[in-house]
Amino acid sequence: MSLQIALETSQLLDEAKKSILFTAARPELVMERGEGMYLWDTEGNRYLDFIGGWAVTCLGHSPEVIREALNRQAGMLINSSPSFYNKPMLEFASLLTDNSCFDRVFFASSGAEANEGAIKLARKHGQLNLGGAFEIITIINSFHGRTLAMMSATGKQQWGPLFAPKVPGFKHVPLNDIDACQAAINPNTCAIMLELVQGEGGVHEVDAEYLYKVRELCNEFGLMLIFDEIQTGLGRTGKLFAYEHYGIEVDVMTLGKGIGGGFPLSALLVKEPYNIFEPGDQGGTYSGQPLAMAVGLAVVKEIIDKKLSVHAEEQGNYIYNSLRDIARKYQLKQLRGKGLLLAFDLPEARGSELVSECLKDGLLINSPKPTTIRLMPSLIVSKEEIDAMIQILCGALDRLQIS
Repeated sequence: MSLQIALETSQLLDEAKKSILFTAARPELVMERGEGMYLWDTEGNRYLDFIGGWAVTCLGHSPEVIREALNRQAGMLINSSPSFYNKPMLEFASLLTDNSCFDRVFFASSGAEANEGAIKLARKHGQLNLGGAFEIITIINSFHGRTLAMMSATGKQQWGPLFAPKVPGFKHVPLNDIDACQAAINPNTCAIMLELVQGEGGVHEVDAEYLYKVRELCNEFGLMLIFDEIQTGLGRTGKLFAYEHYGIEVDVMTLGKGIGGGFPLSALLVKEPYNIFEPGDQGGTYSGQPLAMAVGLAVVKEIIDKKLSVHAEEQGNYIYNSLRDIARKYQLKQLRGKGLLLAFDLPEARGSELVSECLKDGLLINSPKPTTIRLMPSLIVSKEEIDAMIQILCGALDRLQIS
């Protein structure tokens, strides 16, 4: 690496510290390009990416299918305003409804925005059908986004005192505790909202028996059941949608992250009985804009056509078995997850240290909690790349003497 490149990177970092609003502690590097499972920084260092933009880059970095969709659509129509239909919007909506149990789609730009739409829809249902009910039951340790309302819906205890007063109308109950869920239902309840696998919460799954009983409770009391599949949707768990693992249908589902393969995009999907918004109830400047629609259409077609859900299940099993092989040596505990959304616990609260040590060797992993490591590589990951990840991980564990 030349001195000039090092100086340029240093200057970029100095400028970032002056101009970028501080919201996260970032490492002292600047990412410049990506291809497949790898990222490169401005100094030419290569990183094997097992974070995948937090389960966003489902087709890897800078895939040809997204580049082609962007170029093709940019040459025709970028934005016509949400006041009009556009062709890729209609094609994409049909693709999603044809491959799910839902009838209608609303497009947005972020997972939090889609979840906001779901909450508004639930409260509309409460107004129309449940005597003005407005409360939504959500789950402790859940994550639904970073808008003020979604931070209120989220079950992260450390967020409790932030930005008070919170948006009212949310009750948090423990995961897989049906008695607590039932006890939280009252005449003001209009919906139950949950993740089928808590991603940010450390990769914790919903039990099938619990989920069936939640569905029964919603049927009994007329409540809307909402699945937040922002992280689990579009092949991540080994099925196109995580709800397919349970053989259960849901009233409303939200999608984000992988739906655009890295392009800002999300979706709110509903069954026909909940097609109850009126003009003015819901909208957004970038809702259904043609450029995003073309990308989403290309990404989801690629996931379906290439059977990447099946690939995710196979490679997820390979990662799981590879981790199991080293678990005894390093005292790794609680190997868990579905498909390519996996996690394990360390014997000590040294997750951030392990992340930093792996970064030195060119591996990107995530530690959502001090003792937890989360892996969410692109759906295209190969066994050779998994072997490389395990090798780097073991080297870092050895150096930190975690065993």
